[in-house]
Formats: sequence, structure tokens, C-alpha cells
Amino acid sequence: MRRLWLIFAQATTVVLALLFVVSTLKPQWLQGRGLAGSAGGPAASLPLFKIAEPSPAAPAASGASAPARSGYALAARRAAPAVVSITASKAPSRTADSNDPWFRFHFGPRGRGQPSERPQTGLGSGVIVSADGYLLTNNHVIEGASDIEVMLSDGRQARATLVGSDPETDVAVLKIALERLPVIQLGHAESLEVGDVVLAIGNPFNVGQTVTSGIVSALGRNQLGINTFENFIQTDAAINPGNSGGALVDAEGNLVGINTAIFSRSGGSLGIGFAIPVSTARQVMESLIRDGQVARGWIGVQTRELTPEFAEAFKVTVKQGVLISGVVADAPAAKAGLKPGDVLTRVGDTPVATPAQLLAAVSALKPKTGTQVTVQRAGQQLDIAITVAQRPKPQVERD
Repeated sequence: MRRLWLIFAQATTVVLALLFVVSTLKPQWLQGRGLAGSAGGPAASLPLFKIAEPSPAAPAASGASAPARSGYALAARRAAPAVVSITASKAPSRTADSNDPWFRFHFGPRGRGQPSERPQTGLGSGVIVSADGYLLTNNHVIEGASDIEVMLSDGRQARATLVGSDPETDVAVLKIALERLPVIQLGHAESLEVGDVVLAIGNPFNVGQTVTSGIVSALGRNQLGINTFENFIQTDAAINPGNSGGALVDAEGNLVGINTAIFSRSGGSLGIGFAIPVSTARQVMESLIRDGQVARGWIGVQTRELTPEFAEAFKVTVKQGVLISGVVADAPAAKAGLKPGDVLTRVGDTPVATPAQLLAAVSALKPKTGTQVTVQRAGQQLDIAITVAQRPKPQVERD
């Protein structure tokens, strides 16, 4: 009996070993006989290791949607096609030195190779804001140019015509005649906050279109001496020569500003750039397209900050206002009776405390309209009616 049990145990062991070997090396031999599954059904085998399934964001097959990206590639892809490179050529200028005998001795009677007759070429950027071909750029990019060439990011080129310019905001409007133009979406500069991410797109140093990123580092920058009317967006996105007139866009690729100037001691970016808010640029553009000029109010006064020393000297009781230091002859202020020493505190319903605020308040008025200004004179408050005139064009310096 014991011998039979040993034979049975050995036979069972051999059979199980054979089944293990077959199921491991040739499992298909057992599937047809129902040995690897239950009730003669298909085999319910377990995998030897777990295969990681593709995540929903990863493409499982060709043609699937691209994975989600971090960064601002989408914003750059939306805005970059509408940013162009501008080449502005100026006619050669002759200087007074060309008539000097020593100048003619060194450079020849016709000035061969002299700098006075070399053509001048300026490089900058611009932004297409209308399918009709209107572009925004800086006035200083195209000022005095006799020929303006625009190159799109797709390689197309066109000669641009100057619609109009406004040196006091450094905004210029160009127009090109091309079809299927990419157009940038205008954003809202008023909604920007310090710390918001922005991209600067342009053609710095003529190396080709470049995108840099940064944040809004300040808002409402003024009194920088760059323009007459200043309300700059300050950013630390790298802005270099050639970026002027290019786009400052938000994280969605919407235009929020026109890159204008940098603070630099070397000519390169030091992380302080300035852009004109798109709201200002749009107002100027609409006026230039509609009227050919920007109509601003003017009353003809020279102003200074009201300091405690001036307030004591002129016996002024108010603490906020703008000291009138001079009045232009025959200007609206002179005709209305304003005098040096008056402290202007209000224009219409708008209080003013600085010369910049007074300039903005008066410029916002339509020429040939009436308003009322409030002044302090010798301790008395006076309300004076005044008729606003058209602001004179700034004097352009000629060589």
C-alpha cells in the first residue's frame, strides 16, 4: 500500500511539472482543451507585468490631439504672425560741414564717402491691427523716412504708406496693400496688474523675429522725458533696439502695448522697458485715420509743481494744485484772465494736482469748446470760463 502511494505521488508530481512547463512555454496547447480556463471557455490568464495605459493627455494614436504644454507657446503662436519688421530709409542729408574748405579737403568736393551723404536706414517693428492693412508702430521708427518697407513673418514684403503720426505719444499708423493679412487681437491694458506675464515680440538688432517674456513691473510710468504724454507700461521682458513699435502681449496673445523705449546705459536691455498702452495707441490711430491728426485741447499756460515754498511765497491756502508760472500771449488762458501766480486746482469736474494731470485734463477737451477752471488767487477761489483752443503741433528740429 505504501508503495502504491509513493508511485501515485511521483506520477502526480511529474504530471504537474509537465503542465507547468507546457503552460509556461506553450500555453496555446492547453487553450483548445479548456485546461487553462474554466468550463471549457477561453483562458483567463494574468499578464506577467502591468502595462501602463496612456494618460488622457498623451496621444494614443496618430492624429490625436497634442499634449498640454506649459509656457506661452500658444500666446506667441497667436500674436507673432501679426508682428512685422520695418525698414525706414531716409534721403541723404547734407550738412553745413560740406561747404567747409577743410571738409572738402578731406572728403573731396563732392563728399565721396563722407557721412553727410550716406543714406540713413532705421530698423524697427510694427503690428498689424486691421485686415485692411493698418499697422501700429512708433513715430521715431519712421520719422523723416522717404521709403518704408514692411516684411511679414511669412516672408512677404510690401511698401507702406504713412497714414499719420503723433510725435507727442510716439505713435504712427502705416498701411500696406496685401491680402490675407494676419491680425492681432486687441487686449485691455486697463486690466493689467503688476506681476502679470507679458511677451515682447519684435525684430531686435535685425536678427529676425524674437519673443521674450517677463512681467509687468510697473504701471502708469510718466515724467520720464520720453514723450509729451506718458502713461507707460513698464516691463522686465527684454526689449532691445529694433523692438520699437513691436507688440507687448498678454499670456493669451492679446495686444496690450506697443514697445517704445528702454532704460539702458549700453544700448542693450537692462530689464526696464516701456510700452504705450494699447488703449492710447488705439485712440491715436482712430483719430489719425479719421481726421489725419490728433485734436487736443490747449489753454496756453506754463506750470510748475506747487511746493510748500511756492505756496508760502504766493500766499496760497490750498495744498494741492498746479502753479501757473507763465501765460502765453493771446492764448485762451490770457484771454480768460489767468495770471502768473494763480494756482489751478480744477478743470471742469476734474481735480488736478500735478502738471501732468493738468496736461492730460486739458488735452482731453475738444478744441473750440468751453469749460470752467478753478484757481486760487491771493487767498480767493475763482471760477473762470475759458474757451479751449487746438493744441499747436510740436516744433520739429531740422538739421
